[in-house]
Amino acid sequence: MILTIKNLVKLRIQGGISFELRIPQLELPRGGFIAVVGESGCGKSTLLDLLALVLRPTQSDSFYIHNTISEWQTERLDIGAFWETGNENALAQIRREKLGYVLQTGGLLPFLSVEQNLLLPCRVKNISSNECAVRALAKRMGVETLLAKKPQFLSGGQRQRVAILRAIIHHPEIILADEPTAAVDRERAIAIVQDFHSLAKEKGCTIVIVTHNRALIEPLADMMFTFAVEQVSDTFTYSVCRQAN
Repeated sequence: MILTIKNLVKLRIQGGISFELRIPQLELPRGGFIAVVGESGCGKSTLLDLLALVLRPTQSDSFYIHNTISEWQTERLDIGAFWETGNENALAQIRREKLGYVLQTGGLLPFLSVEQNLLLPCRVKNISSNECAVRALAKRMGVETLLAKKPQFLSGGQRQRVAILRAIIHHPEIILADEPTAAVDRERAIAIVQDFHSLAKEKGCTIVIVTHNRALIEPLADMMFTFAVEQVSDTFTYSVCRQAN
């Protein structure tokens, strides 16, 4: 496993109404393609922000990322303890080294070229970037002719392909994708998901992709999760649960 969570709760209050996300148990396998499916407002983005270590849990029994030290040895990074003690340096290091994130709109920096956007994670992680490898991946994803362009001159599908490459380029162990096909038509969405799946599988990444489109993701998913909803008084509880696929 690359990530394990047990009995995590995130409570939010808005307009006098409480919204509670519960994760009774979540185990993500290394190299898995994981789908999180649900309608708007069910807690998908909250779950992704928790996994991205940008949102602090209200409480949790355990929250670990399992770090690979060698082929035979791993260590548990205690995310819950880092939040509890306010160890932001440790959390930032994990975000930088272990995680890749694909936003709905791509999240590319508008003042950088496509190539500069792609190389940015390597510079942030302070590792040497192989421009030949970047160009090879860009060719694989069909964006090699766009490397000198700024994001504003790309189509929605092109931006998402570049965003996927940027999330993979620094070899993270976990990639999180928030509705990465929301801004494109169905044909492009299918192509993007297939490219994402094959490229990340080759790199050995664990992918968690959030979507409302079950039919799009189901054929490729190793595991699928959805949300069970319950209302008690003024509190809406959304519990993450695994579905058969």
